[in-house]
Amino acid sequence: MLQEYLNKYFYNLFVITLLFGILLYDLVGFDYTDELCASALFILFGYYLFNTPDWSINRAFLITLGIFLFYLCYSFYIRSNVPAGILSDFIIQLKPYLAFFCVYSIAPVFSKTRKEILKSLSVLFWILLLIVAVAELLQTDAIYTVMGHPSYFGAAVIAVSLCYLYCTDFSLKNKLVFLLLLSVGLVAGRAKYYGFFALSTIIILYFSNLKHLKLNSRTIFVIACMLAAIVFVAWSKIELYFVQNITADGEDEDLIARFVLYATSLSVFKDYFPFGSGFGSFATYSSGLYYSDIYTKYGVEYVWGMSKSYYSFIADTYYPSLAQFGVAGVLLYISFWFYIVLKAFSYFKKDTNAQIKYFVIAILITGFLGIEGIADSTFSTHRGFFILMILGMTLSSMKTIALKNTLLTEAANEQGQ
Repeated sequence: MLQEYLNKYFYNLFVITLLFGILLYDLVGFDYTDELCASALFILFGYYLFNTPDWSINRAFLITLGIFLFYLCYSFYIRSNVPAGILSDFIIQLKPYLAFFCVYSIAPVFSKTRKEILKSLSVLFWILLLIVAVAELLQTDAIYTVMGHPSYFGAAVIAVSLCYLYCTDFSLKNKLVFLLLLSVGLVAGRAKYYGFFALSTIIILYFSNLKHLKLNSRTIFVIACMLAAIVFVAWSKIELYFVQNITADGEDEDLIARFVLYATSLSVFKDYFPFGSGFGSFATYSSGLYYSDIYTKYGVEYVWGMSKSYYSFIADTYYPSLAQFGVAGVLLYISFWFYIVLKAFSYFKKDTNAQIKYFVIAILITGFLGIEGIADSTFSTHRGFFILMILGMTLSSMKTIALKNTLLTEAANEQGQ
């Protein structure tokens, strides 16, 4: 009874978040959609928690909450920003982890009917995105008008495509349809999207075949080719941020902020070793809204897009913001993704045939956010919140399958005795 209640209301919340938190987010112009959805998800998680006899809560979730509370106290102690800036950034940075762990704990199960509805909705939403893409090709700036930015358009295409894949039986036909859906995002013209599409194509067409999931010379060669393809299509951004210098001339003007953020983050890591500069201090939305003293300290307050009066590019990338948490925070962030991949793999190896689709989705999401972090703060935005909801659903589905297999094995053993 409890699980059916959770399944029903989570499904409704999931569709609402997809519609208003991803597809219509910029068109509607209500900036607190993801906060409302996060609050609703946390309330649903609280209902689940208080209605389980043992108050079952994931240990990794408790550790994550403990780490965030430590950094919150640390930020107040070193006065990384004004209290409002610290609390604002605390909530923003916590949201993606909240999305994953709450969904993973609730372990929602979509019925066949609900999956069919979500699958149909995904196709419908994709058709709308296709119309936007065609209009963009006709030189109408449709992507900026409807979605606000090409990166938001790409993330919407990925979200819809992953929803479709989640609801299918992972046949060859559905794999190809997934790639077809995903291809529309190429219209956005973003180098990181090209990289993700290359990654998705190779994983879907090659590594989703169980026979190819073996560590041998052929697999190593394919992985090397995959990495080479990703680097090739994303080289313009890699070269821009890590190899060559950026000048303030012409089209590079709006990219200076990202370059400066990467360069300055190294100094922040060094000067605030090991726990960083604290919440709301560097390379985040809150550090611009409640303008952080860090920018003045390092002499970057007059950089285009990073000034107190115009800070639109101050949170334009994710990895530099890890300087807020220091070297310790970087290790913790990497540990989180190791936890995700190892957890997915542990479920996968117990029943490869049943788990392969979910394992592929988990790897795709990990790759997507890994690539996005280079030149976008997707992980801590409304887009990251929804993608982490999908990741939570994916791993909870793997957990449910593993639990069913365990119960069947135990029942078979009892009958054998």
